[in-house]
Amino acid sequence: MRGRLGGRECLYVPSCRFGLYLALRHWCRPGGKVLMSPVNDDVIFFVVLAAGLRPVQAPLDPRDGSIDTAAVPESVWRDLSAVLTTNLYGNPDPAPELRGHCDRLGIPLIEDAAHAIGSTVGGRPVGTYGEASVFSLSKHTGAKTGGFLSLADPSLREELAAARDALLHPTRPSAELAHLVRPYAESTLRGLRLVGAARAAVRRLGLEEREEIRMPLRAEELARALTAAPALEPFHSWVRVDMHDYRLRPGAGRLRRTTRRFARLDDVLDAHRAGTALLLAGGYGTAEAFPGGVPEESPAGTSPQPLYRVPLLVEDRDAAVAALARRRITTGYLYDPPLDSYAGAAFTDPSPAPEPAAWFARHALPVDPRRAAEALAVLRGAGISPARPSMVPGGSR
Repeated sequence: MRGRLGGRECLYVPSCRFGLYLALRHWCRPGGKVLMSPVNDDVIFFVVLAAGLRPVQAPLDPRDGSIDTAAVPESVWRDLSAVLTTNLYGNPDPAPELRGHCDRLGIPLIEDAAHAIGSTVGGRPVGTYGEASVFSLSKHTGAKTGGFLSLADPSLREELAAARDALLHPTRPSAELAHLVRPYAESTLRGLRLVGAARAAVRRLGLEEREEIRMPLRAEELARALTAAPALEPFHSWVRVDMHDYRLRPGAGRLRRTTRRFARLDDVLDAHRAGTALLLAGGYGTAEAFPGGVPEESPAGTSPQPLYRVPLLVEDRDAAVAALARRRITTGYLYDPPLDSYAGAAFTDPSPAPEPAAWFARHALPVDPRRAAEALAVLRGAGISPARPSMVPGGSR
């Protein structure tokens, strides 16, 4: 990973969310404010709260869900302690511009690159602009565990490694066995077409943590947890969702499997580039929604970004999700409603310009580029229409 990031020091962590908590605790004093995207996983929102920080929701570019730096008022910039990028679905946030603002203000830039291994911005890999960046191996590699905390200052490695080790839970043999067996169990369920039945059983047993896109906020409990921040334990029930082993020290078997999957990353990235190109040319992309206002993604003649998911822009997103589900194409990584609508002013500063984020969250359909041809055929066959926005993008880039 160090080689992929131009020599930046990298520290292995059991999950991206855990690495992000380490970074926020190291670079930000409790009580500070962090600019972040409102179209993001709620787990990341709770990680920011667990670090003792106040999330500030940024205005977004409706074309790709990236932070719209030109729409952030100076009064908001002056009040920040840090900026946290999202690089949603692999589409990069404007890191060069954000780096410039952070340098002007003397605050850290922290890059969440969970979706963005292989993506570039400003001619450099995503994750090479901030004081720290975090990567997930649960995404492109499909390892379902592991990640990296990347550091601009290599002298901090020992200090952050010690902080990591102090927070890790000991390896549990039962968790290691479950991790090693899980891919075979999932493969068996898919082969027998029992995935739907298994999910229904989980719901009936009350074990499903997300019945809707967002997990339950539980405002009264969250308010009590805030009095104990910064700390992970009071926020554990929120931060663990979808990954209960997020702070578990990895065993040898888990590390071996992760290493094998990571070794195949370049082939995976090539497949994502090919599928991304097909989806962006399929009639549901930014070019159709915003003719004449397409954000710069790749210089002419170069390959597209290897997006983790390609956010097609469709008029009726729920109908599109249902049409894909009928063909056993699962739609994940939906982040609707935006975090300021989800959490409210009690827990976050709302975006000064919320409409573009709300529009993008409602119309973005994240499609796995490895199933590009199937997905496009389903959408066309179901008569799904491309989105037609009434707004004009701010055009900060």
